[in-house]
Amino acid sequence: MDPVIVLGVALLVFRALGALGVSRFATWPASAAHAMAVMLVMTASAHFVPESVTVMPNHADLVKIVPPFVPFPGFMVYATGVLELLGAAGLVVTTTRWAAGFSLAAMFVLLLPANIYAAVAQVPFNGGEASPLWLRVPEQVAYIAVALWATRSASRAWPASLRLAGSTSR
Repeated sequence: MDPVIVLGVALLVFRALGALGVSRFATWPASAAHAMAVMLVMTASAHFVPESVTVMPNHADLVKIVPPFVPFPGFMVYATGVLELLGAAGLVVTTTRWAAGFSLAAMFVLLLPANIYAAVAQVPFNGGEASPLWLRVPEQVAYIAVALWATRSASRAWPASLRLAGSTSR
């Protein structure tokens, strides 16, 4: 399933739950944080799926879209999968949502060259055709925007356990 669709449907479901009284989803940014987490769990799973699985994108598909200048493409695919899972967990926990949202936005910016490379080099994905550049770049920008939007539902202070000793700054 397309990640954008998963993100949009999850956002609407969480916001509907908020409208029905579930306080965790009382705002659009909080619902966006959880929707992004759902999408990230889905997309991260592809980073670990063996090549023999063809019903969804798999590790081999993702290795193909890594630009040639990036070292250790197989490792990088695993690493970004782990980062996506950590980001998803960070978005769900209110005290880490701010840091997770900004970290994910930075990661999405760093992943943009892979998306551009895949579109320009016409790298097929999941046995289908390559996604066009006009689609990939706005999609990546949307992910960045949602990750940043989700931070609006979090405290702007770093969790106490992550602050430097004696620091009171936000």
